[in-house]
Amino acid sequence: MDFDREKFKKLVHYICEQASGLDFGSTKLNKCLWFSDTIAYLKLGRSITGERYVKRQFGPVAFDILPAQRELVDEGKIAVGAPDAEYDNWDFMVQKKADASDFTQDEIGIIQQVIHFVCCEHTARSISTLTHDRVWKLAEVGEDIPYEAMFIARLGEIDEHDVSWAKRELAGG
Repeated sequence: MDFDREKFKKLVHYICEQASGLDFGSTKLNKCLWFSDTIAYLKLGRSITGERYVKRQFGPVAFDILPAQRELVDEGKIAVGAPDAEYDNWDFMVQKKADASDFTQDEIGIIQQVIHFVCCEHTARSISTLTHDRVWKLAEVGEDIPYEAMFIARLGEIDEHDVSWAKRELAGG
């Protein structure tokens, strides 16, 4: 899927609206975007927005997040509050109702589950730690993390049984 800039902006706006009143800031916004797009990719065979995600120090980050935020502010849809001094975590205030008409029911379901998981079951620190999985560890800082890499994250740990099986297979049975 090609990147759909307008749908990405609508997703940012929608997440900000739906997470209003919850423990929510820039860290959790980035995690909601990441999980929404990657879970959609795994469940639906395509991401919601086609956005690129890159490795940053605290996990995957949407490549276009800052320009999208600026545009949403310029359009009067959100306002951005001063960052939290300890974590540099920006707050978002929704100024206009979000337009969710471009999202399918399946996408809305995924987004809602992700918002609940990220905002209600995690702190910014714990959700950041969770995104430091094997996919994130394999990438270099600033490198794109392709959606296909999420299949690696779903694999279990390799144990001695797996190694023995692989050696037998390589030896011809």
